[in-house]
Amino acid sequence: MRRRHSSNNDADKQKSKAPTSSKLDSEHSSFCCSHKRIFLLCLAFRMVNSVLVQTYFNPDEHWQGPEIAHRVAFGYGHLTWEWKQGIRSYLHPMFFVPLYRLLALLHLDNPWVMMRAPRLLQSVFSAVGDLYLYKLSKILFGDSVAKWTLFSQLSNWFMFYCFSRTLSNSLETVLTLVSLYFWPCMRSSSNYSFVSRKWGLAVAAVACAIRPTSAITWLYVGLLELLKSHDRFKFIFLEVAPIGILVLGLTCLLDRFMYGTWVLVPLNFLKFNFLSSGGDYYGTHKWHWYFTQGFTVMILSYLPFCIAGIIYSKQWKFSGLLAWVLGFYSLLGHKEFRFVLPVLPIALMFSGYSLAAIEDPRSARYKGKESSKTHTRCSPKMGIAILFLLATNIPMALYMSLIHQRGPEDVMNHLAREVRHGKVNSILFLTPCHATPYYSMLHHNLPMQFLDCTPSEEKGVPDESDRFLMDPVSFVSEYAKNVSMASHIVLFDSEEQKLKNLLISFNYGEEKRFFNAHFKVDRDLQASVVVYVRRR
Repeated sequence: MRRRHSSNNDADKQKSKAPTSSKLDSEHSSFCCSHKRIFLLCLAFRMVNSVLVQTYFNPDEHWQGPEIAHRVAFGYGHLTWEWKQGIRSYLHPMFFVPLYRLLALLHLDNPWVMMRAPRLLQSVFSAVGDLYLYKLSKILFGDSVAKWTLFSQLSNWFMFYCFSRTLSNSLETVLTLVSLYFWPCMRSSSNYSFVSRKWGLAVAAVACAIRPTSAITWLYVGLLELLKSHDRFKFIFLEVAPIGILVLGLTCLLDRFMYGTWVLVPLNFLKFNFLSSGGDYYGTHKWHWYFTQGFTVMILSYLPFCIAGIIYSKQWKFSGLLAWVLGFYSLLGHKEFRFVLPVLPIALMFSGYSLAAIEDPRSARYKGKESSKTHTRCSPKMGIAILFLLATNIPMALYMSLIHQRGPEDVMNHLAREVRHGKVNSILFLTPCHATPYYSMLHHNLPMQFLDCTPSEEKGVPDESDRFLMDPVSFVSEYAKNVSMASHIVLFDSEEQKLKNLLISFNYGEEKRFFNAHFKVDRDLQASVVVYVRRR
């Protein structure tokens, strides 16, 4: 009788477990489907985003990624001075090499596709970053905050303007968001499910391989993990060391193969940018620039929501990360918007917290799915907040992506079409160096020259680009004596005004003019880009 009783109990236990198991499977399936839908939404948005980005932001977008990949894939492309000094790794450009080779194989390597394909590829990576920001926000705060964090991420003007560009900073941002999701120290103590610290380390190591300055972020996270961890020996010697050595070793092997000699890129990068302050050659800002202009402009109207989220969410680990990265970069002389792009989504996550609290003050306190069911309609406050954010970000995003500084990309698109019709023999760029894309967009191996701006070892010695801007007429007159002039010359209207008579004397005439900008950025107003052609 006892054995039969025991058997019945076992059967009852199995029956009682079955619904629980089925419920877990159902929840897991729903969880995966939800994330799949979020990813597809982000992917569609970022692909449209990438097509709408038609302006020139930073030379590195073209010259340090697609240009190098084009050289690897097609055998021609320009290597800037950074590659000759071994301070850049080939890891980032190699992401675009298979894309270029596939386009060539399918005979799709025309100017329109060559201009947009790299950004479309980056849009796929960016969608992954958006998804992991959503997932990170969800495990920290719940559904409602995750939803509004994603809204903030997709509607922020600077993320729209920059995230789908082929800058190494864009990929670094994606890897930062993915890695942060896996680090135990960045979660609450009660939320460790499905966390793999090794995955976090591996992705962080790749981010550092692509951009060595990413180590600034991971130094903070690593120290935090070290302080919280109970298995410090295992963390340092069985995880950090092996994974770091493996990624560094594989990257060094890639660079050895591509450079043709052993090159330790992180060391060269450290020497140039930190030990010798080589980056200062390209301009410096005061220490408070990120706080008063740089990061403030990037986050724009989301700033008050971000500040409120930092205060009330009490997620000091993430607010500490934000302060650490901004503070560290403030110590460097040379500053750029894109350097702090990886922590902009963190600030937008705090904005998402504030928006969720406006929608329903209780929602930000919840950590589960029930938080998304605590409201039924949009409150007037929420409507005003949404309209305010959209009204201040959408016009800025579209203006910067479609209008401001579109001349360099338009002129290269035009020249690429002219080359295909056999109308161009050679091109001379009388512009500040790297002011336009190059072979990666022209996609034709013909002679081109631009003004060099390699940093001089002696301080105060102007480079070729500086000498041209100081006295364009004398520079071009001397240049024409030593070098045969190109069939086409590209220059900004600010220099054209000074060179017009000289170019006419060399038998050049205006062929095409492209709008560029309404206001100046670093130099004099460069309102348009002009193409001059040599008459036969």
